[in-house]
This record gives sequence, structure tokens and C-alpha cells, in this order.
Amino acid sequence: MKKVLATLLVVAMVLPMVFAQGAKEAKQVELVYTMTAVPTDAHAGAMMVFKETVERLSGGEIKVLTYDSASLFKQEQEVAAVKSGQADITATAASWLTDGSPWVSMFTAGYIFKSYDHMTKVLNGPVGQEIFERIAKEQGIRPLGAQYLGTRQLNLIDDKEIKTPADLRGVNLRMPNSDSWIFLGKALGANPTPISFSELYMALQTRTVDGQDNPLPSTKNAKFYEVTKSITITNHLVDSVWPAINEKKWQSLTDQQKAWVMEGVKAGIEYCDTTNLKAEAELVDFFKKAGLKVYYADLNAFADHVLAQYLASPYAATWDKAMFDKVVAAGN
Repeated sequence: MKKVLATLLVVAMVLPMVFAQGAKEAKQVELVYTMTAVPTDAHAGAMMVFKETVERLSGGEIKVLTYDSASLFKQEQEVAAVKSGQADITATAASWLTDGSPWVSMFTAGYIFKSYDHMTKVLNGPVGQEIFERIAKEQGIRPLGAQYLGTRQLNLIDDKEIKTPADLRGVNLRMPNSDSWIFLGKALGANPTPISFSELYMALQTRTVDGQDNPLPSTKNAKFYEVTKSITITNHLVDSVWPAINEKKWQSLTDQQKAWVMEGVKAGIEYCDTTNLKAEAELVDFFKKAGLKVYYADLNAFADHVLAQYLASPYAATWDKAMFDKVVAAGN
């Protein structure tokens, strides 16, 4: 009888702890996901795929609150908002992470990646994991993967053929407002002008700038083709966007919750990449039918010029040469 009573006593003591632990683990987690992209952009669609996947797999244990079109923060504010915990996740890129990790500027260099396959092999493979882990330690924001945004091309308000960097002399080319983006504009041969993405349509319409550079899907989705007359294929940056989470938030998640989040990230990557690759294959004809002239630059002239600008710049002095060699080798 004493043994039975002792057993019951232990059970009575342990059960509340078990239930408490279970309640703690089952407590709903909210993730605030913010981005500048408009709803028709593939990475905005990927955010919704992420939301659906994570909420379904977690049985509602994780709730994802989504905000697009810079409705919470402007593009220039998003990384700071995630670092401070005002938001949990954003869609960012290498160029917005160079202030805290100068070596990341190697991924903003024009022609660093040869193709989509080269980019995703690096950033969504072991090298990418090494890169993202280091960023998390240095900045408190952890990239979780890389979605293909598209390959950036030039889009001008006038019908102007661009063959070499010399043809961009004097062209006021809108660039995102960060030092690394501005340098890319200069390296291309243009006069870079910083303007937020949400203000770009009006800037093109009012001729505040002479043009902009974005992947073709972004140029279509933001309707920039309505206020421009020509596109030049330069392939100067195989662009990617990185879903990135506040590091403290990430570490507060259980291993199971992290696994659900990563499944959402993978689903978002598949959606975004498939959507943008399909769009790029079709958009040259779309823009021609919309009345724009499409030109093709001398890619070797651009690549030689742009890479020479980077290698001679202070940026290259900050690069992790061993990492750089890994990236280049992955493209061979």
C-alpha cells in the first residue's frame, strides 16, 4: 500500500510538470513577416506560401502575419526593424547586410554569379549555410535561404541602346539607397541616384531619373514598363532575396518549430524560383508587345569593366578570399 501511495504521489508531482511543459511548447508563436515587394512579385507570393506551409505543418502553433508593399516599413528600414525585433522576418539581400558585415559585399558585385544554377548552388548549399551562420553571429539577423529574384537588366525612360558601360555615362540610374548598391551603379558606368522602390514609378514618370535596374519580373509587376521605352539585357546581377529572421527569435523557437519554418522557407524558394524562371523566359516578348525596344549589351565588355571596378575598390579589401574562391569554384 505504501508503494502504491508513493507511486501516486510521484505521478501527482510529475503530471503538472508534464502538462506545464506541454502547454509551454504548444504556446502559439507569432512571426511578423514584412517586405517591400508588391503582391504580384514572386517573393511576395513566396511569403504567402511560407505562411500557408508553416501554419499547416504546425497545426496553428505558429501564426505568420504578412505585410507587403512596404506597408510596415520602407525598404531602407526593414533590416533594422528585424534586428531590433519590431518585425521578425523580412525579405532582404546581400546589399542590405554589408554595413554590419562588409565582406558580404562580394555578393553584391556584378557578375559574381554566372547563372541561376550557380547562385542557388552556392547560397542554398553548404557554402550558403556558412555565410548565413556568420551573418547571424555578426548582426543578429539570420538569412534562412535564397530565393531567385531574377537577373537584373537596365530599363530606361528613353529608347536608348546600351552596348558598353561608356553608353551609360551621364545616365541617372535609380539604385536602392545603400552604399553597395550605389557602387554597383557607378561600376556599371552610370550616375546612381538613390530612390526607394515604393517611390520609383513616380520618379520614372516625372523623369527624376533616366532609368532603373531590376529583374524583368519586377519591372513587369511594378508596371515600370508603362513609363519607360527600352530595356537592355546586361545580366549584371543574378539577384536573390533572402528570407531573414531575428536571431533571438530564431533561438527562442524549439527544434520542431525551426524545422517547420525551414520547410516553409524551402516551399517559398521552390515557388519563387519556378515563378521567376518561367516569367523571364516569357517577358522579353511581353515587353516588345508593350512597345518597348529590347537591346542586348556586350556582356564581356560589361563583365570585364564591372569586375575590374570591384577588384580595385575598397570593397575587395574586405572580402573573405577563401569564401570568394569557394563561390567562384562552384561556378566552374
